[in-house]
Amino acid sequence: MSHFSQIKTKIRNLESLQAALTDLGTDWKSGPVEVRGYQGLTQVADVVIEQENGYDIGFRRNSDTQDYELVADLQYWKQPLTVEGFLNQITQRYAFHTVLNESSRQGFQVSEQQVNQDGSIRLVVQRWNG
Repeated sequence: MSHFSQIKTKIRNLESLQAALTDLGTDWKSGPVEVRGYQGLTQVADVVIEQENGYDIGFRRNSDTQDYELVADLQYWKQPLTVEGFLNQITQRYAFHTVLNESSRQGFQVSEQQVNQDGSIRLVVQRWNG
């Protein structure tokens, strides 16, 4: 019996996910890499975060939705934040990188960036038409 849980996300871009994890100071490995779980069970993921207890956290692409889902044995979750808190932080940084990448692709540049007291990020982008 598998102890792995799959948690759905709205993360679709692997590079933005990896940048978000890096921003948060998370040590991650690019896959395909096996996520270690209960009784030596494994699942393959595109990004893996190794935990000191030998039970990993991974993100793998769901072939049906094309989103990356979090894969882990939640019974052995050993992170400073709850799963929800962890995903909230990743999602915020992921959205930040997605906006930056898409803005840049469309010819915009960041002219102002501000982190508000509540942790939200205010970005002002501009594009010069010549």
